[in-house]
Amino acid sequence: QVQLVESGGGLVQAGGSLRLSCAASGRTFSSYIMGWFRQAPGKEREFVAAISWGGGSTYSTDSLKGRFTISRDNAKNTVALQMNSLKPEDTAVYYCAARATIDPTWASWGQGTQVTVSS
Repeated sequence: QVQLVESGGGLVQAGGSLRLSCAASGRTFSSYIMGWFRQAPGKEREFVAAISWGGGSTYSTDSLKGRFTISRDNAKNTVALQMNSLKPEDTAVYYCAARATIDPTWASWGQGTQVTVSS
């Protein structure tokens, strides 16, 4: 497993942008699929985006395509989530997660970072 620490959350006005970052520890970071999830108050945690170990493939929730972009830097052991044109409904705690390529379970999670979008 890897240890994950998110940063970059905060308060932003609707229409603004934020860039979340997740720093991972461990020498095998590049072998993990990385993902972002979010959980809004009173709602279940939902998938936001994921990126393959090499960064060549990305996946995201259809409703967020065009606004949210996931990327990774294996040399720095980081994964980022660029969020543009933010809406109040994007308000949530955002979590970074990792899973091995052969394991469908997201085994490692960060502590989360709060994103609040004001109208």
